[in-house]
Amino acid sequence: MNELTTAHMSIWQGRQDPEEGALALRWHDKVQLWQAGGEPGVVLLGFACDEGVRRNKGRVGAASAPQAVRKILANNAWHQTRAVYDGGDVRCDSGDLDAAHGQLARRIAEALKQGHFPLVIGGGHEVAFGSWSGLNRHLGGQGRVGIINFDAHFDLRRSQGVASSGTPFFQIAQACAARGLAFHYACLGVAETANTQALFARAQELGVWHVLDEAMTGAELPILRAGLDGFMARCDHLYLTIDLDVLPAAVMPGVSAPAARGVELAVIEPLIAHIRASGKLRLADLAEYNPTLDQDNRSARVVARLIHQLTK
Repeated sequence: MNELTTAHMSIWQGRQDPEEGALALRWHDKVQLWQAGGEPGVVLLGFACDEGVRRNKGRVGAASAPQAVRKILANNAWHQTRAVYDGGDVRCDSGDLDAAHGQLARRIAEALKQGHFPLVIGGGHEVAFGSWSGLNRHLGGQGRVGIINFDAHFDLRRSQGVASSGTPFFQIAQACAARGLAFHYACLGVAETANTQALFARAQELGVWHVLDEAMTGAELPILRAGLDGFMARCDHLYLTIDLDVLPAAVMPGVSAPAARGVELAVIEPLIAHIRASGKLRLADLAEYNPTLDQDNRSARVVARLIHQLTK
């Protein structure tokens, strides 16, 4: 059955350095259980689901990512300026992906209503439809929402009634059309070898702004920032989603589809900072980390670093 599990706060434990005083805190010292009435901050939500990856014929295991990431994140040094809460996990044990999307959307909408910034730890990239649905539910269709996706794949496959990790942005485009909303979608880091001509044609048809992985370099950062500025200027609210397979396989081995080239963290991180500086970022998620494919928790540490960057 699909379940919403409460936060397992016992996982938030790690090193203590009492001799260093109050400035030696780590995440496990600061993360709190999400309850109504807390000061606005960041709510971590897990999407413990890889049903979409299974349907997309990928390598399953991402359902265990939220807890694996928490375990690594717990021992990271604390430099955040906002309160951080753990809101538990939405699970999809029964294979009912639609129900899991609905549960996640409700949790995200509630966090936004309380003034929090929801950060979702997936799970497969099917998380994106649930994330967008939660933001749309909160906004009630008001304002222009822009989706920025760091990803080697467009994830614009036709769903044909069966959602998967390869269909979320096509589903969102369909939902926007049904509601009379504009579909603003940017996909940065696209690998030409991982997307068919049909997907490139669909992206063009839907007006998707995309940048190939080979153009995502440090030398191109001014051009990339300018491109983001143009995209963000057309939006009132931003949803950032990071499919971790956008990173080089040497940096992110723990994903279903490791990148042959990928985009370096040295490029992704300043772009994240640029997006945050817009003041329009309302929601973020990270998808496709698969602990069963990780090596020495290398990938988990990268995910934890990105969470640090998103919540500063």
